Amino acid sequence: MPRRDETGDATRVVRAGHPETEPGEPFLPGPVFAAPFHSRGDPADSPYVYTRYGNPTWERYERALGELEDAEVVLFASGMAAVAAVLFTVLEPGEAAVLPSDCYLGVRALAEQQLARRGVEVSLVATAAMDASAVSEGTGLLWLESPSNPGLDVCDIAALAQTGHARVVAVDNTFATPLGQRPLDLGADLSVTSATKHLSGHADVMMGYVATRDPGLAQSLSDWRRTAGSIPGPFEAWLAHRSLATLELRLSRGCENAAAIAELLVARDDVRGVRYPGLASDPAHELAIRQMSRFGTIVSFDLGSRERADAFLAAAELITEATSFGGVHTSAERRARWGQDEVPDGFIRLSAGCEDPADLLADIERALAAPG
Repeated sequence: MPRRDETGDATRVVRAGHPETEPGEPFLPGPVFAAPFHSRGDPADSPYVYTRYGNPTWERYERALGELEDAEVVLFASGMAAVAAVLFTVLEPGEAAVLPSDCYLGVRALAEQQLARRGVEVSLVATAAMDASAVSEGTGLLWLESPSNPGLDVCDIAALAQTGHARVVAVDNTFATPLGQRPLDLGADLSVTSATKHLSGHADVMMGYVATRDPGLAQSLSDWRRTAGSIPGPFEAWLAHRSLATLELRLSRGCENAAAIAELLVARDDVRGVRYPGLASDPAHELAIRQMSRFGTIVSFDLGSRERADAFLAAAELITEATSFGGVHTSAERRARWGQDEVPDGFIRLSAGCEDPADLLADIERALAAPG
């Protein structure tokens, strides 16, 4: 197999984690369903003893993701399970954690509700304002999310990692994926991704992972998973691994569609606050082009009122109204309905899927004309 730097993204995802070819064997073996495995004597002498300790199906997917990240990967039952593993293993009582005030609402809720009672001081700073001054010496964890969810602000990952103020720097890379941004190459210690989104890509799997090049951090995360029981199911891991082969194709079409949608929206005077890092006019563009190789599938914009946003979503025929993103179907939601993000009532987060670009743009133009 050629080295990573000799192959393109499409080749890497198609081959990642697949075993060597054997006559009469499948390309990708099916899921292994087992709680206990046959084992005699010392458990250390057996590769598999109990699925909470390890399972060949999700270990194969971990190896595939590790090839993409050039790192060790620890797989979890969901993106939030991966987040919890980081927050609860990295931080010590008395330390401080700095998180974006505009990051994914689930991460903020977990940090604010659970870390303080464990003796950890939590500070929230907006992504656009995140710089060295926001992180004091002795910070245990600096959590970054770039681009941010849902506002699409970008922070300078390399500069923040190089300050040395935080003992551990973690980056939520869900929007960008390892094909669009490589936080570990930029100096981060941990790259956290909800594989529920682009990695699996079909809105039918819950999964998350943490990638790291620090063996000690990887071991701590694995120990947490085994003890806490936040393991992925083998069938879900197999589905996610099977879907990985089309990640580059899906991501390329989704990014192409997102860029076209952003260009359409920014040219209209009845749409406000269009954000997409790939737009030359976007405030995050110059930084994004330095640290991202793809600008993602997410576009955010404001239709001015709840009524117009609801009318747009109701009128669109090729946009599925749903809270997730990163799938083959274009989806969107009025994000203010959750009441936990500081966004206008008419704010839309749209995830571009793999539909025909011309069809998608025509549908969006029709939906924007709906009375509301």
